[in-house]
Amino acid sequence: MSVSCILCGKFLMKNIQRVQSDNFVLSMNDLRRHAVSERSSGERPAGLRPSRWWRLAALAGLVACAGSLAAQHNILLPSDRGQTGTGAQVRTGTSSGLDTDTRLENLLADHQYPQVEAELGDLPPKQAQMYRGILANRDNDVKTSIELLEPLVDEVSASGDATAEKLVRKALAEDYLREGDWTRAAAAYQQLATRLEGKLSRDEQDEIEMPLQMLPLAVNHPPMTVDPCDPFEIQVSRNLLGLTDLPVFIDARPHSWLLDPTAPFNLISRSLAKEAGLKVSEETATIHSLRGNAIQVHSTVIPRFTISGQLTFHDMTAFVFDDADYYFPQLKYQVQGVLGYAALQALGSLTVTDNDTVFARPARQISPPANDDKMAGGVRFFLDGDQMILALGASGSVVPGGAERMYVVDAAGQQTYLTSRYYAEHSGEFNGQKLQLFSLIGQPLIAPVPSYTAETVTLAVGTIAEDVHYITVLTQPLGSAARDDVYGILGVDALEQLGTYTFDYRTMRFNVKPH
Repeated sequence: MSVSCILCGKFLMKNIQRVQSDNFVLSMNDLRRHAVSERSSGERPAGLRPSRWWRLAALAGLVACAGSLAAQHNILLPSDRGQTGTGAQVRTGTSSGLDTDTRLENLLADHQYPQVEAELGDLPPKQAQMYRGILANRDNDVKTSIELLEPLVDEVSASGDATAEKLVRKALAEDYLREGDWTRAAAAYQQLATRLEGKLSRDEQDEIEMPLQMLPLAVNHPPMTVDPCDPFEIQVSRNLLGLTDLPVFIDARPHSWLLDPTAPFNLISRSLAKEAGLKVSEETATIHSLRGNAIQVHSTVIPRFTISGQLTFHDMTAFVFDDADYYFPQLKYQVQGVLGYAALQALGSLTVTDNDTVFARPARQISPPANDDKMAGGVRFFLDGDQMILALGASGSVVPGGAERMYVVDAAGQQTYLTSRYYAEHSGEFNGQKLQLFSLIGQPLIAPVPSYTAETVTLAVGTIAEDVHYITVLTQPLGSAARDDVYGILGVDALEQLGTYTFDYRTMRFNVKPH
């Protein structure tokens, strides 16, 4: 492929698709998530989420055929699952006539965490404790979540309330995983799958597949430790997929790894593990959600791993994939490794600039932190499983109404669109426009969805307004609760239009620097 073709593809993705969001979910692992039943032939049952592989494969195909996309820019690359249909409905969580539990569960499903938070004072003590624990999980306050939820597990399990038990057990399993406690996480996911067998939806089974199958390989691994490090800059690069690669070192040997803040695990190719002399487990786990068909992964421990020659990790667990399972023949691009959430959280705060520079403020620093080290402004973001939820349009918003809305931010994809929920609130803005069909590239079994193109959408990040341009707006639900329940999907192509933006994992705040 010529350089001009690659640049053309990146230009198209950067300039034809954008998202308005009051709240977003940052989900880089849409490349990975929820595709357990996809077939190696490319077929999969309707209603399932596509895998990380499908997302990347579709993106590779997009870059390879950028010229044809210029003529049909309404066709994006969303990583949703499910059939489109006029009968599909989205949950609102605000319906009247529902009992308290059902209403709060709907609000959680809608990612309306501030609304749940506002009602805690009216709940009985045990019920309030449960929802506080779940909200602490979403707020990445792992310690508080565990302290609140662990004492409730037996009582909730004995109550026979499968929905409550699912919420509690899933939150705890995620907490242990974020802590890097492989043994407790493995046990928690196993209990979740066993206790709720037959009561987990296909989506829920897909979501827990990787930790359920892979964690047993790591139960005897030592805990990862991270050396203190003062703030530093990272010069990143864009790979042939248009995604971000970080410079990393394994025992002082340089490599480039794909940045994925929502991937639950670090991944490394078999060839690189062999080159580095790593000990690879004989035991394997079979998973489907990495590429859509059954593949085997091993585990390993990297004794010394450094990001950009600055931040050093010791005994970092990674899972080993065969090179062919993360290779893109259209671009002749091989993924060497994927840097997931556990490693990225140690970076503390990440500020991404428009000149391919990332400024990191580590969670543990050598020198006393500066007074403005931790970000206080901007808006909140949350973690929900393998998603990051960014809440835009909050109080003080420059957007009329000021109410928060939830959007998915897909930082591992060049895909941006607004859902039918956004359209329902803004339908009058599209009077007189011509409908176009939006097709999910790489998912031929899902019918195209009628859509419009919004020339300009204003993102309200606290009191800062940032415009993004040429955003596809769907007029019908996709039939996927994971996507229809939010207001839009914000990809790298939209984030790039923001110029400079920051995710601070220490305060769970997101902010932008105006152009």
